[in-house]
Amino acid sequence: MPRAIWSGSITFGLVNAPVKMYSAIDEHDLELHLVHEKDGSRIGYEKVCKKEGKKVPADEIVKAYEVKEGEVVYLTDEDFRAAEQESYRTIEVVEFVPHEEIDPIVFQRTYYLGPAEGAEKVYALLVKAMEASGLSAIARYVFHDKQQLGTLRVRDGVITLESMYFADEIRPTKGIVPSKRVRVDKSELEMAEALIERFTSSFDHSRYEDEYRRRLLAVVKQKRKGEEVHAPPEEKREAPPDLLEALRASVEAAKSSTTTNGRRKKAGRRRRTAKSTRKKAAAQR
Repeated sequence: MPRAIWSGSITFGLVNAPVKMYSAIDEHDLELHLVHEKDGSRIGYEKVCKKEGKKVPADEIVKAYEVKEGEVVYLTDEDFRAAEQESYRTIEVVEFVPHEEIDPIVFQRTYYLGPAEGAEKVYALLVKAMEASGLSAIARYVFHDKQQLGTLRVRDGVITLESMYFADEIRPTKGIVPSKRVRVDKSELEMAEALIERFTSSFDHSRYEDEYRRRLLAVVKQKRKGEEVHAPPEEKREAPPDLLEALRASVEAAKSSTTTNGRRKKAGRRRRTAKSTRKKAAAQR
């Protein structure tokens, strides 16, 4: 049984659905430690007062907000609860929107919301209603001493909560690419589209794995055996001098690889059929 990391309620109008929050992500990062090279012992850190240069006991450490340089306001747990007000332990649904209208860049992390004991019926009702509507809910809640924005949607019969960035937290794209208009040759564009079509497939999440983690574990295994490990020379990649020729060669290479990949070939045919249907529909308008 997974362990709940938060409990509260989803509020929707006068409907109140008590829920428990569970992490939906189980990351498999390699846990690396900083150690003393001399004897392999762990490196530890102490909380030290920068003014006194002495270690500070845990019961003397408090949170504070710096109003201006040198002036801080201490905050207690009660202060944080006062700021939460009615939103404490509540996921308040504000509106329902089509999920495709939400730019994926705003999503942070995903959580599962399961029914609290005795709330199974109202939870099931909310799940069925959301599935029937095909919409996602935009909600507000307080978590980790901060008001959060989130999206509620149904996945495999379970309500998921995807935490979101606020609009002013998304950086603008200005300055990322040159403002000067770049001319794209028609033949290069057609070749690039052909290359995309050759790589078109149906998404299967299980096909992908953390290859770097696997290779790093292999390095650890080699070193444990006392074997030497040598990194390959770093390859410097530059923009091709002849873009059209590079695209043509890429398409040819993709053609040979897709002959053994039935899934890509079928997906490519589906894409061409869909493209042809869109053209016909446009011509009839």
